[in-house]
Amino acid sequence: MKKLLVVLLSLAFISAHAQTADEVIQKYVTALGGLDAFNKTTSAKMTGTLIAQGNELPFTMEVINNKAMRLDVDVMGQSVVNCYSKGAGWKINPFAGVPSATDVTGTELTDYKYQASLANNLVDYKSRGHKVELLGQEDVEGVKCYKIKLTAKEDGRVTTYYINAADYLLLRSTAERELQGQAITVETFYSDMKKFGDILFALTRTQKINGEVFQSFTLTTVELNVPIDEKIFNK
Repeated sequence: MKKLLVVLLSLAFISAHAQTADEVIQKYVTALGGLDAFNKTTSAKMTGTLIAQGNELPFTMEVINNKAMRLDVDVMGQSVVNCYSKGAGWKINPFAGVPSATDVTGTELTDYKYQASLANNLVDYKSRGHKVELLGQEDVEGVKCYKIKLTAKEDGRVTTYYINAADYLLLRSTAERELQGQAITVETFYSDMKKFGDILFALTRTQKINGEVFQSFTLTTVELNVPIDEKIFNK
């Protein structure tokens, strides 16, 4: 009877201290600098290098937080542009048969909209109406992580986030995407954390498909609360 009582009390203790999805996310947000820091940031200008198929391509990304985004990538002297503003998006990609500004729709437009926010979907999932679920713990490259499933309000797409159980920083995420008509799983790994202003950014993001790296982004500079001419978002 005494042993049974000890076991029951131990289980009660574990249950009382088990973390919920919201508690893990809150610690993650705090580790990044806090939601207020994101909300108080009006704009950002970021420069860096995109590495794809052995090519190093300089890029500039300008964001009016929660409103507009423009990404310019220099590819062999030509510009590839992704842009979002006021619920609409457009792109230019001469290497994909899109030599002039062309509207984007569907999941592509949703992706552009997400990029117009400095906070990712997990940081302020409540205000965006997304659903989250804690799926327990899982090791990522030998690091114990909390595994959180997020289901997007807009289209039901699922993204799984792996948050380091030691420092509560995002280590990896996986998401289902469509590439050339086929459903694929894209893994993104986050590293080289550095604080700009009050916000912690991952300077490097490496993306893999089927375990193979297909592109990586490395930030060189991050400028916050800088003036941005809204005309650059016009089609």
